[in-house]
Amino acid sequence: METSRTVAVFGAYGHTGRFVVAELVSRGYVPVLAGRDPERLRVVAAGTGLSARPASVDTPASLDRALAGAAAVINCAGPFAETAAPVIEAALRAGIPYVDVAAEIEANLDTFAHFADRAGAAGTVVVPAMAFFGGLADLLATAAMGDWTVADEVHVAYGLSGWHPTAGTRAAGAVSRQRRGGRRVRYSAGRLEYRDDDLPTLRWTFPAPVGTREVLGEFSMADIVTIPSHLSIPEVGTYMTVEAARDLSAPDTPAPVAADERGRSSQTFLVDVVVRAGGVERRATAHGRDIYAVSAPLAVEAVHRILTGQTRAAGVASAGAMFDAPDFLRSLSPHLALDLPEIVAPQGNAA
Repeated sequence: METSRTVAVFGAYGHTGRFVVAELVSRGYVPVLAGRDPERLRVVAAGTGLSARPASVDTPASLDRALAGAAAVINCAGPFAETAAPVIEAALRAGIPYVDVAAEIEANLDTFAHFADRAGAAGTVVVPAMAFFGGLADLLATAAMGDWTVADEVHVAYGLSGWHPTAGTRAAGAVSRQRRGGRRVRYSAGRLEYRDDDLPTLRWTFPAPVGTREVLGEFSMADIVTIPSHLSIPEVGTYMTVEAARDLSAPDTPAPVAADERGRSSQTFLVDVVVRAGGVERRATAHGRDIYAVSAPLAVEAVHRILTGQTRAAGVASAGAMFDAPDFLRSLSPHLALDLPEIVAPQGNAA
């Protein structure tokens, strides 16, 4: 087994983990299947020839065994409030890069707060939220910023056709709500604000084919951590189509069901990112199918670029800070349809 092509996947038997394993295999990498449930690992490894290594976040030695010989680790096991820190610790001990698909705001804040200095000193790359929520909008916002060094505001609108949450999504959401005492959170005036009032209902005009839709404003996901972690933007507004938000909040919405040969559901999405500075507006959009499935090429492309030296930072950094955002996004063309602003020459500071 060639070490440089071996990538440990913690939570390999989960919904997103399975997509990540399949994406790694399709790109010539050798996944090591790791996770907390030995039986589920055995089932997903059966007939694949891949190594299955049970590991507990409460037993560092088991995580060390799971990561032994791997060139990198992708953490797909939520809630990330429970798994991110132990797996990052194991990655630091192994001296290998760490990538996760965490959408939990608090877990991502913890990663930046607790590991930035240590990962930077060790020269170890740590990229949290390298997924549909957190990573994709950060890349789009960074691409839209272009030559601007500051902006006044960024708006991230999610046009989801619906949202059938996985059990992992529900568990992670419950942990996040508990950690913030049931309050909601937004990013305004350059800081996080915790509030007890209801989300505002607005209308957002998405590009075709979605069009004008009713959305919930301040529907915050990991973007309010990733974007301001490296972009000088004091206002980060986020929006979610009302239908998708209702699906997520309903206790009886079923989990996603495969609707094609790749295991993707029929869900479609359009992510619309608008950056404004000094009266000028730039827009970047991406649309595709299945928010869980598309997290796999995002995470795997990140690992590929880290292992091939295509990075812009060391230590803890979000997708937009770590990678060449427009180039990264264009590499996802088999999975995403993109509309990025053409920025052909320096125009100075637009703010």
